[in-house]
Amino acid sequence: MAFKSAREPIMPASASPPSVAKRQAATARGFDPWRPRTLYDMLVHAAKQHPDRPYLITDARTWTYRQMADWAASVAGGLVTAGVRPGEHVALVMANYPAFAALKFAIAAVGAVAVPVNILNRRDELAYVLRQSRAVMLVTMDRFRDLDYLGMLDAIAPDWASGGGTALPDLRTVAVFQAEGDGRPGATTFQDLEGGAGALPQVDPAAPADIIYTSGTTGSPKGVVLTHDMLLRAAFGSAYARAFEDGRRIHFSLPMNHVYGYVEGLLAALFVGGAIVPHLKFDPRASLRAVERHKVTDLLLIPTMTLAVLDALVDTPIDTTSLRGMLSSGGRTPPGLWDRILATFDGIEITTGYGMSECTASTTVTRPDDPTDRLQTTNGRLRDVGPAGDPAIGHRIVDYRVVDPQSGTVLPPGEVGELMARGPGVTAGYYDKPEATAEAFDAEGWLHTGDLGRIDADGYLSLVGRVKESYRCGGEQVTPSEIEDVLMVHPSVLQAYVAPVPDDRMGEVGVAFVVVRAGQALDPQALIDWCAGRLARFKVPRHILPIGAEDVPLTPSGRPRKFLLSRMAIERLDLS
Repeated sequence: MAFKSAREPIMPASASPPSVAKRQAATARGFDPWRPRTLYDMLVHAAKQHPDRPYLITDARTWTYRQMADWAASVAGGLVTAGVRPGEHVALVMANYPAFAALKFAIAAVGAVAVPVNILNRRDELAYVLRQSRAVMLVTMDRFRDLDYLGMLDAIAPDWASGGGTALPDLRTVAVFQAEGDGRPGATTFQDLEGGAGALPQVDPAAPADIIYTSGTTGSPKGVVLTHDMLLRAAFGSAYARAFEDGRRIHFSLPMNHVYGYVEGLLAALFVGGAIVPHLKFDPRASLRAVERHKVTDLLLIPTMTLAVLDALVDTPIDTTSLRGMLSSGGRTPPGLWDRILATFDGIEITTGYGMSECTASTTVTRPDDPTDRLQTTNGRLRDVGPAGDPAIGHRIVDYRVVDPQSGTVLPPGEVGELMARGPGVTAGYYDKPEATAEAFDAEGWLHTGDLGRIDADGYLSLVGRVKESYRCGGEQVTPSEIEDVLMVHPSVLQAYVAPVPDDRMGEVGVAFVVVRAGQALDPQALIDWCAGRLARFKVPRHILPIGAEDVPLTPSGRPRKFLLSRMAIERLDLS
């Protein structure tokens, strides 16, 4: 199947899709041999191939490829007029509005580096990222939900409308995007950037495109530097490894300031003339309505979202026959989830994977035609990205090995140890943090992921936990994921998260935060007894604490921030 022109119809959802191998071959033909491009150049290329196809779809309006390319060029001209130069950093605090896409491609077009900020950041976190990244421009929403970003700026740098002052000495310009507030009279607006006519420079695809700050499961954020070519190779790899059909439509509410929604959604769609249907926030029923209204063919989710969508379908009559694919990845997978998906969506191709910002995006993934047991027992195999990959490492952009966390000895297939990563998809380091960069890599250039896992003889990776999340109880090593798996089999438990707290006698003991299933009651002693019958004594959590699903501190990719859970436990148990 060759790439279709804009005039050719996209295959109807009711038709049987070609095999995985045929879809992969069709995608590969359009990009073999691989040609490095910038993000903006890739948008322009896609706009030439599919000018009138939809690229970004909302309930209110649809932007075609041509319209998005024109919009990005207009904003890019405004950035040049505002004095943004190649290599300078532009921060953006922006939810999944269409303007996010236009601005991201515009920043790439002028050779600047985007610094997408987590929209949930509070004042001190925002100040840290703006200062540490040395951003010369900030494009920010005025308000979003309960967050007043302009109020935060007032506290950080009171004269921000004319520059960052002593608090943010690199910041020259703030442009306000009116989202859910009233803007700020007299301030530069996002609309002021549109319609610019500044000339666009030549940009090297090997130059940095993004500095993406890690949310961190164990500490403060660091800015991961990613190049244009790294991002596009990873995005192509998503379309290729998941065997996108021509014109795939991807719905997600995952924030595009993180690599999941950004690479697997916004960028991956470009390679098959597809479209994205982004939402500002997650609502399972709204997601289902989007599937029906916009004929969505693919969903990007983390497991807690997947569960919510399945639960919502029970009492929400929706036509989901357009769905062909689903990526559910990021957090721990509750028992029985894959079986529920397969029973609910006839013929759907489910995939799961593993990745991190330092490795650009997902670097392992199950094949759409893998047997169900691969979904149930692994996080996918090392991702083959076809022509975008390095032939020396099996046409991948990231290679992995497993090492003993203490000695650094490389372990054989099937053994559990720390996952180490190397390859053209791995960041060269953290922005302006040479010590952190040096600490992150070994002498041979392998990145310490901090994740515990195993890789079998077929190249399938299975996560076990985090190196730093393991703790010692009475001198014995405890891996929280083992306890979480036991708890999530209990009929009253929907989610479980185990973190350590200090203990005078045992050194550390486990605390299990439990999200209770609807209609069930929390019985801490019953759960402790449940664990005691299935785990060694030192693994049984000392305390069981209730927590709401919305209160679990997660990274954007769905991983629990265990150090924050430990702090919460210490406060709630008055152990300080």
